[in-house]
Amino acid sequence: MSFKFIDLFAGIGGFRTGFERNGGSCVFSSEIDPHAQEMYTLNYNDELFSDITRVDEKEIPNHDVLLAGFPCQPFSIAGEKKGFNDTRGTLFFDIERILKEKRPKAIVLENVKHFKSHDKGNTLKVVLTALQELGYTTNWQVLNAKDFGVPQNRERTIIVASLNGIKFDFSKLEKKEVPSIKDILEEESESFEYLDESEYSLIENPKRQLSGLIFVGYLNKNIRTKGVRENTEHLSRVHKQPNRIYSSEGTHPTLSSQESAGRYYIYHDGRVRKLTLKECYRLMGFSDDFKFIGSKAKLYNRIGNSIVIPMVEAIAKEVKFQILEKSNSSSPQSLKTFKQTSLFDFEDGGSEKLVG
Repeated sequence: MSFKFIDLFAGIGGFRTGFERNGGSCVFSSEIDPHAQEMYTLNYNDELFSDITRVDEKEIPNHDVLLAGFPCQPFSIAGEKKGFNDTRGTLFFDIERILKEKRPKAIVLENVKHFKSHDKGNTLKVVLTALQELGYTTNWQVLNAKDFGVPQNRERTIIVASLNGIKFDFSKLEKKEVPSIKDILEEESESFEYLDESEYSLIENPKRQLSGLIFVGYLNKNIRTKGVRENTEHLSRVHKQPNRIYSSEGTHPTLSSQESAGRYYIYHDGRVRKLTLKECYRLMGFSDDFKFIGSKAKLYNRIGNSIVIPMVEAIAKEVKFQILEKSNSSSPQSLKTFKQTSLFDFEDGGSEKLVG
């Protein structure tokens, strides 16, 4: 079946690509960053609305799914009120007013891993409360990109909500074998930037971490001494992510939105080099025909702010199957039942539990 969706806080279109590959058609996009707008328009031949706070929700086309990788903002009222009173003044308020007007069948929201504990858990609590106040059944979980065929250890909080009373089952998502960095590397490139052996140090007997990372060395930067315990001075070179080197036999740590110089170093075939820009985009699931525009610094910022496409594809497939293609004869979770709940239990790795 085909369906329509809107892409809010669209970035460079990671959400859009994943849902288009599952039969979705984008009918509205919004993104405020000028460079991200250029990238989006170049690759999708589609104009974006800039400032979501200025859009009239009545003018947004009807749609089946709302997608949003919205910014993480603290809410001023710690759950004492509900709905619009808790979110006014934040960008989630704009999502809320669109939902109230358009009533899409499904919602998929994405945020950083620590969103679940942001503002001592209040932010997530307010978001779930607001969605349920609008009649949506919610569920959430922290997902890792490496479980969806991408060699990047990138955890993100995903919230899925439905208007027909169906609670999204994250256990149905199709997982894939975890690949290695070497599987996405370019064979040859003029943009390879190798380091001289004098510029780095390798460690003995590197071990694979539970996350799949294999830390093998660090750059020979100036040693930090202030606040460093005696006999641990060498570790100061390792503390900051841009100084670390990882084996191509393992996975890569999270690509950061704050890293504008592309300082991602790997040890491959006995040499240390930086990942190329194309390899970084491959780590996010973008295809090689994805078009670049703008400075390298901006392109690295964009990739760090994006979402991993194969993970989105898996979510889109199940949203379509579990929510859009199925009807639920039972009524949505009642407001009365929800109001009886008193606190959130954040155990069990991220799935929502309401306990009264």
